[in-house]
Amino acid sequence: MTSSTPQDPSAFLRATAPFQALPPALFDEAARSLEVGFWPAGTRLVEVGGEPLRHLYVIRKGSVRLEREGQSLQILEEGECFGYTSLITRRATLDVTVEEDLLAYLLPAATFERLLADATFAAHFAAGLGERLRASLEHAPVATFQADLALPVERLLRGPAVWLEAGATVGDAARAMTAERISSVLVRGDPPGIVTDRDFRSRVLAQGRGPETPLADVASRPVRGVPAETPVYDAWSALLDAGVHHLAVTRRGEIAGVLSATDLLKHNAQGPVSVLRSVERLAGREALPGYAGRVAEMVSSLLAGGLDVAVIAGFVARLNDALVRRILAWAEADLGPPPAPYAWLALGSEGRMEQTLLTDQDNAIAFADAGAPERHWYQALASRANEDLVTAGFPPCPGGYMASRWSGTLGEWRDRFAEWTDVPRPQALLEAAIFFDFRSVAGALDVGPLHVAALAAAGKGPFLRFLARNALAFRPPASLVLRLRESAPIDLKRQGIAPVVLLARCYAIEARADARGTAERLAAVAKAGIMDASKAAEVSEAYQFLLGLRLRLQLQAIADGKRPTDAVALGALTGVQRSRLKDSLRAIRAFQERAAHHFQAEF
Repeated sequence: MTSSTPQDPSAFLRATAPFQALPPALFDEAARSLEVGFWPAGTRLVEVGGEPLRHLYVIRKGSVRLEREGQSLQILEEGECFGYTSLITRRATLDVTVEEDLLAYLLPAATFERLLADATFAAHFAAGLGERLRASLEHAPVATFQADLALPVERLLRGPAVWLEAGATVGDAARAMTAERISSVLVRGDPPGIVTDRDFRSRVLAQGRGPETPLADVASRPVRGVPAETPVYDAWSALLDAGVHHLAVTRRGEIAGVLSATDLLKHNAQGPVSVLRSVERLAGREALPGYAGRVAEMVSSLLAGGLDVAVIAGFVARLNDALVRRILAWAEADLGPPPAPYAWLALGSEGRMEQTLLTDQDNAIAFADAGAPERHWYQALASRANEDLVTAGFPPCPGGYMASRWSGTLGEWRDRFAEWTDVPRPQALLEAAIFFDFRSVAGALDVGPLHVAALAAAGKGPFLRFLARNALAFRPPASLVLRLRESAPIDLKRQGIAPVVLLARCYAIEARADARGTAERLAAVAKAGIMDASKAAEVSEAYQFLLGLRLRLQLQAIADGKRPTDAVALGALTGVQRSRLKDSLRAIRAFQERAAHHFQAEF
């Protein structure tokens, strides 16, 4: 049923992807050719094998359900398009039924085909689910500042590298750095070395050496470097991972220049380099308040700059690690050197390097068996560190999973892992789910034996089955609830994110994959042949979408002076976000159904 009196269709179309990117001439043609249609709920617009649709439909109000063989595939709502499959293939491959009274703008097939000449417009309709999920968040900025984070690092170089011969002295280097107004020089040799202004403080002045000291005695080798085409955000990662303040920039195998942390800081004053600098300059515990706010500002800036949530979470984890190491250094200064090596373990989302905004602490401490007689020292260390982390903005864990309560020798931790997997009682399953995401972030103790102990669970079928059963208790809302658009609240963490995290852990244990991040675990499981690669990628994209959506909503809440939560009302989302959320939850539910069969667990 059609009408000829559109309700401001041109303005609506201009705000709708992919029409908003059309050049003016093509957009005007599209707007002129629009028709308007209305269909009541229950109308079947097309059936598989029947007459294909002759228009592209752009939903103004209402929704439609796409089905195949009675299986609901997708619900489309305001701002979304359908009919393009019919137009491109000239076949009806899906059943399309009006879910709620539908008002739609119709674009004739001939016009649609002419618009496909625009590459951006055509690419929109070639995108798969993962690409659509990513694109649905791209135009929802949460901050006004946007640096070019993909800029090649060679664009930040202020000049060529300055070299000195291997026989030069510290005094020669100081004069060269002063003359060139730089903070480092390169030293010829095989391999080449680098000397920085920090080396002058720590390796020359602090050691009582003078300007005649051979430069080779204080140079660092090898020089950490990145290719010239490396984007800025990858250079951040390289700098944070290496724990250095200068990176050589190489072009065709030769060092073209040196990039300093200050250069990166000037490019983006709200990036991780700025927060790292503030952590390094913490004078004492009284300077810890405000760390959480600086991290939130950085996250907002990076998200607005177009970085994926996974990349941002990696930066947050590295900065949190640097903060923990700073805090532990203060504790060691108070208590004296450790009686035996130890490792500070991050657990939960921090252990998986998936934390963005700061959440409750989840940590533990392991120490060498030789330290058992001095157990009280590690207890005191943990108590001081946990208190300092609270001051920095990490609330105490309500369940008590903190180093002040969870410590022990390496042997004791191995025994705990074995007990949890051998006798999978409910409490044991809970604790295994928390501690199997551990990651050592500080200390000299080698925790390799704990990784071996965790992976040994792969051979314990009952443990995996019960662990999967517990994971399946976290479920996306039913389809009926998802259709209650305005009033239905959804807990993005418990009903979307947690189901993927928990099951990905089960699959990773089975695959003996030592991956920590959820996306990395899914990729490893697919590589091991335990899960279909396309299904793993679909679940991973759904997971990333939910993380991104939750982060944007939480940052918006902070900007509005509200407390961030995991809950969202469907009516508060845009039409595209609602539809993509439903896509994601549907993919996760299918993932759970496959997992229930795979692990022979109840669902």
